Amino acid sequence: MSYVNPNSLVSTEWLAEHASAPDVRIVDASWHMPATGRNPRAEYEAEHIPGAVFFDIDEIADTDNSLPHMVPSPEKFSSRMRRLGLGDGNRIVIYDSLGLVSAARAWWLIRLFGHQDVAILDGGLPKWKAEGRAVSDDPIKPAERHFTSRINSFMLREKDQVLRNIDSGREQVLDARSAGRFAATDPEPREGLRGGHIPNSYNLPFTNLLNSEDSTFRPAEELTAEFEKSGIDIKQPIITSCGSGVTACVLAFGLHLMGHRRVAVYDGSWTEWALDEETPVVSGT
Repeated sequence: MSYVNPNSLVSTEWLAEHASAPDVRIVDASWHMPATGRNPRAEYEAEHIPGAVFFDIDEIADTDNSLPHMVPSPEKFSSRMRRLGLGDGNRIVIYDSLGLVSAARAWWLIRLFGHQDVAILDGGLPKWKAEGRAVSDDPIKPAERHFTSRINSFMLREKDQVLRNIDSGREQVLDARSAGRFAATDPEPREGLRGGHIPNSYNLPFTNLLNSEDSTFRPAEELTAEFEKSGIDIKQPIITSCGSGVTACVLAFGLHLMGHRRVAVYDGSWTEWALDEETPVVSGT
């Protein structure tokens, strides 16, 4: 068994060979939970893959919304992409400093706004560095490039849609958080959030899709087994969710690799859901 969309995942060997191609653009989309105290922009400035620009998912967002890194307006997204030199005709390759976490969020956002030629670097910066490949601290000043923004609303779900779906059951909800957080046996990392999960949802920790030794994606047959083990029907529509809409995109990316076309991400995810005292919450497995 092989991936249906293999071109969406590129190897470190491929990037090393094609990094200087005129149509290739490299993006560092690193992000860390606030409690870690890590500054992804500062880390990017200290070292990044040569030629990479920094995609700040907390700033390329609706910053007027109290929820973290919610989807921005098409106008803001186009403006930020243009400033980064990312636009029409580019093949965009995204990585992050953890291997594969927030790179998937940037991948999803770029596709949400209509740009399809975008891929993720398998294993990200850790694998690149482990292989002794070059990093740089040179500042990048890209030439602006036009980005045509066409939002695909089928890829996005909001709270009211997820609420209605509890009764309709038209889409399966797949939660990327850990089993402990899903069952409410472990605390949420963000203060003030109830534990548990959306009624009728399924759980598949995003880390189950990755090889533990280097955070590369597992083979196609192993991904299929993980999705099936979660209880979902991979032939039916799926909404992915997580803590704040980041690792939900890892599940969405895995489903994309397998050729699944009816996948949407719940943007507000558990942070939005649990903060609302009116939304129903279930605990346990």
